[in-house]
Amino acid sequence: MALHSSLSAPRRGMSIFDKLRQTTWGLVALVTLVSSVGFAMLYSAAGGSFDPWASRQMIRFFVGLGLMLGVAVVDLRFFFRIAYPFYFVALVLLTAVDVAGAIGMGAQRWLDLGVIQIQPSELMKLSVVLVLARYFHRLGPEDVGNPVKLIWPIFLVLVPAALVVKQPDLGSAIIIGLTGAIIFFLAGVRLWKFIVVGAGGAAVVPIAWGFLREYQKNRVLTFLNPENDPLGSGYHIIQSKIALGSGGIWGKGFLQGTQSHLQFLPEKQTDFIFTMLSEELGFVGGLALIGIYSLILLYGVGIAVRSRSQFGRLVAVGILGGFFVYAFVNMAMVMGLLPVVGVPLPLVSYGGTAMMTLLMGFGLLINVYIHRDVHIGRSGAGEDG
Repeated sequence: MALHSSLSAPRRGMSIFDKLRQTTWGLVALVTLVSSVGFAMLYSAAGGSFDPWASRQMIRFFVGLGLMLGVAVVDLRFFFRIAYPFYFVALVLLTAVDVAGAIGMGAQRWLDLGVIQIQPSELMKLSVVLVLARYFHRLGPEDVGNPVKLIWPIFLVLVPAALVVKQPDLGSAIIIGLTGAIIFFLAGVRLWKFIVVGAGGAAVVPIAWGFLREYQKNRVLTFLNPENDPLGSGYHIIQSKIALGSGGIWGKGFLQGTQSHLQFLPEKQTDFIFTMLSEELGFVGGLALIGIYSLILLYGVGIAVRSRSQFGRLVAVGILGGFFVYAFVNMAMVMGLLPVVGVPLPLVSYGGTAMMTLLMGFGLLINVYIHRDVHIGRSGAGEDG
C-alpha cells in the first residue's frame, strides 16, 4: 500500500481525471473494508436481514463515496478560503438546533430539512479542523508561543463544544475538544500550556458537575460502580462486558451472538456494535478491526508528513485525530474503561450524517495527498510545486 510516490505531483490546470489517478486507492480500499464490516454487523443486528439498517447504510456509503472523491479533487486552496464561512454556517446550524431541532432519544441534536435530517455537530467536527488549520497556517512559529494569539482558536473550539454539550451530546463535545487539542499540539503549542489548561479544567469540575443532566451524572457514577444499579443505569455496560467476554478468542460465529440476538445488548446497531462484533467474531475479530483502523491511521500519517503546506499537514492530522478519538472513545466506552457517552464506532455504527462527514473527512485527507506539493501562502494564494 505505497503512497504512489512514483506519481508526479499535481500541476496547475491538472484535470479531474489526472487527480483521480493520483488518489490513494489503498486508503479508499481500507475505508471500504471497514464500512463493509459495518454492513455485515448491521445485517447481523437485524437477525440476518438487510432491513432496516444495512441496506440504508450501504446506500449512504456509496453516496458518501462519490462525495469523498468529489472533495478529494477540489483545489486544496479552496478549502483554505472557505474555512471560516464553513465554520460559521455550521455554527448557525448548531445554534438552530437549540431553536428548532428535532428531538430523538431524549436529545435535541438534529435539524429536519424535510428531505433529510442532519446533525450539525458532525459538520462542526470538520469545520473546526479546517478553521484551526487555516488559523495556525497563518501564524509564524514565534506567534504560536504567544498566549494572546491562542485566545481566538480556543474560542473557536469552546463555543461549538458548549453548544453541543447543551443539546446534550457530551460525546461529540469531547471529540471536538480533543481534536482541537491535537491540532494545537501539532501546530507547536507547548506542553506546559496544556498542563495549565488541564489543571484549570480540573479545578472547575465541581462547578461543572452542577450543570450536568441527571442522566449524565448517573453515567459517571455508573462508570465508577456499574454493579450499584445492575438493572438500571448499570445495565448497558454490564451487558456489554458479558457479551465481550462471552465471545472468547474466536467468537460464537456470525449471526450467533446470544447477548445481541436475545435483546440483552442495547443499541447494538449504534453505540454497542463493537461489542456485538466481538461476541460473534471474538477477540480475533475485534483485533482485526483495530488493525484496519491502525492501517488507516498509518496511511494518514504518511500523507501528513508529505504535505508541503502547514495547512495541509494540520488538516490531515486533524482528520486523523478526530477519527482516532472516535474509535478510541467508543471501544473504551463499551469495555467499561470510559463512561458511556454515546459515541458511535466510525464507519461501522449505523448513522447517516456521521458516515457522510467521516467520508468527507477522508476526502480531505486524500485531497491533501493529491495536492501535497502545492504551496499555500499566508493569504491562501500559492503555486504548484
